[in-house]
Amino acid sequence: MNLFEKGNDEDIEALSGLGIASDDKSTTTKSTLAEVEVNPELEETLKKFGLRLESDGCLNWQMDASAHPRNWSVPRRAFDTSVLLALDLYTTAISTSGPSMAQAAMKEMNLGHIKSLIAFSSMYQFGQALGGVVFPPYSECFGRKAVYIATTLIYCLACVLTAEVPTMAGVCVGRFICGIMSAVPSVVVEGSIEDLFNMKSRVWIVFLWACATTAGLVLGPIYDIISTVIDGSSNRKWVLFTGAIVTGVFTLLLLFIRESRPSRLLAQQAAKLQHKKGLSYPIHSADVTPNLATFSRIALIRPLRLFFTEPIVFFVSLMSAVSWALIYLFAESLPSVYASLGFTGPSTSLAFIPLLLGIPLSILFRIHDQRVLGRRECANLALNPEQKLTGFVIAAPALAVGLWIFAWTIPPAVPNLHWAVSMIGLVLVGFATNEFACTLSGYLADSYTIYASSAFAALAFLRAVLAGIFPLFAPKMYSAMGQNLASTVLATVATCFCGAALLFMKYGKAVRQKSKFAGHSLVVNRATQVKGDNVE
Repeated sequence: MNLFEKGNDEDIEALSGLGIASDDKSTTTKSTLAEVEVNPELEETLKKFGLRLESDGCLNWQMDASAHPRNWSVPRRAFDTSVLLALDLYTTAISTSGPSMAQAAMKEMNLGHIKSLIAFSSMYQFGQALGGVVFPPYSECFGRKAVYIATTLIYCLACVLTAEVPTMAGVCVGRFICGIMSAVPSVVVEGSIEDLFNMKSRVWIVFLWACATTAGLVLGPIYDIISTVIDGSSNRKWVLFTGAIVTGVFTLLLLFIRESRPSRLLAQQAAKLQHKKGLSYPIHSADVTPNLATFSRIALIRPLRLFFTEPIVFFVSLMSAVSWALIYLFAESLPSVYASLGFTGPSTSLAFIPLLLGIPLSILFRIHDQRVLGRRECANLALNPEQKLTGFVIAAPALAVGLWIFAWTIPPAVPNLHWAVSMIGLVLVGFATNEFACTLSGYLADSYTIYASSAFAALAFLRAVLAGIFPLFAPKMYSAMGQNLASTVLATVATCFCGAALLFMKYGKAVRQKSKFAGHSLVVNRATQVKGDNVE
C-alpha cells in the first residue's frame, strides 16, 4: 500500500494507531461483552480508580476521573502549561537571535555572511524541521513528560557546545542539535494543550501559546541588545551561555510537571487495577506502543501523510509557515532598512518592537470566539472549528495591508517620511502573524483532536524549513530589488492569502467532514476523553 494515498478505514486506523491497546500486557485480556458482567460491586471498584467498563468490555475513564488531565486542578494545569509556554517562548527567542549571532561571529570566526547565517540560523531551523516530524508521534505513542525533560537537557548541553567550539562545523552541529530539541516545546506543546483542555478552554490557552511564540520570535533580535549593553559589543557566547543556564533551570522545572497523555495514564490506571484487584480488561486507547520498526513505518509517516493527503493540513501549513518565516526574513532585513532611516548599531533591532505591540490586538478576537462558543454550548449545539476562524479572516488582509504600508513608507522611494509611519505597518504584521499562529494552530487542534501534534508537526516542518531559507535570500533580494520592490513582493504574496481565508470559512467544514482521518480521530476522541469536544 502507498502510505501517501487515501486509504480505507483500516488504513486510517493502522496509520493512526487507533483501537484497543493490544500490546499493553496489563490490559490485554480478551474480554468480550459476553464475559463481562457489570455489577454494583465491580462498578464501585472501578470508580475508585476513575474507570468505567464500556459495553464492549473495554475500560475507559469516568467522566469525573481525577487522574484524567482535563480534570486536574486549575493550579496543576496552570503550572504545567506555564512552564511549557515559557520554554517555547525562550527557545524561540534563541532561534531568532541566530542572524544577530551570525553577524557577530563573522569577524570572530572569519566567516562570510551567508556561511555565518547557515551556521547560526538555518541549521537551527533545519534541525527543528527534523525534530518536528519525529517527536510529536513519539510523544503520542510513549508520552510527553520524558520527551520534554530529555530534549531540554540536551538543548542546554548543545548551547554550551556551540559557544565553545571555534569552527563553523562545530557551530553547525551544535545549532542543528539545538534545533532538533527545540521542536518539542515548539510542536509537542500543541498536543499537551489538547490533552489538558477542551475546545472552549483552548480558545485562551492556544492564544497564550501563540502570544508566547510570537513574542519569542520578535524578542530574539532584541535579546542581542542585552549582550551589547553588558559587553559593549554583540557577543554570541553570552547569548548561548545564558541559553544553557536558562534551559538548565527549565529542565529542573520540567521534573515537576505531570505526564498528560490520557491514553498512557489510562493504561497506568488499568495496570494498577490489575495489580491491586486482579482485574484485567483491555482499554480504549488512541495509541499503541509500537516497537522501533513499527514506529518508523507508521508513526513517522503520519505527519507526512497528513501533509500530502489532507487539504486542510496542507493549506494551513503553507499560510502559517509563510507568515512565520516572514519574521525570520525581517530579522535579516529590518536592520538594514532602518539603518537607512538613521538607526545605528544595535538600535536597528528596536524596529521589532512594533511587531510585539501588534500581539495584544488578538485579544478582541478571542473574546468574540469565546462568546460564539458559549452561545452554542448553552443552546446545546455542536461546535464548528470554522467558527473560530474569524480572527484569521481579519488577519489575512491585515498582513497584506501592513506589508503594503511598510513597502511604500521606507527609502529609497519615500526618503523623507518619518520612520514611525512604516512601523504602523509592522504593528499590523505583528498582529497578523500572531493571529495566524493562534487561529490556524487552534484549527488543526480542533480538527484533528487527539492527533493534533501530528497535524501540527506537518505545519512545523514546513515552517522551520522556510524559516531556515528566508534569511538566506533576504540580503540579496533586498540589495538586488531594492527595499521597496522586495517588500512589495512580500505584500503581494500576503494579498493572495485574503481569498484563502474566506474559502476556509465557507468550505472548511465540508472539506473537514470528508476527511477520513479527521473523522476517525474525532470518533476516538469522543471515546477516550472525559470532557470531549462537541464538534460536528
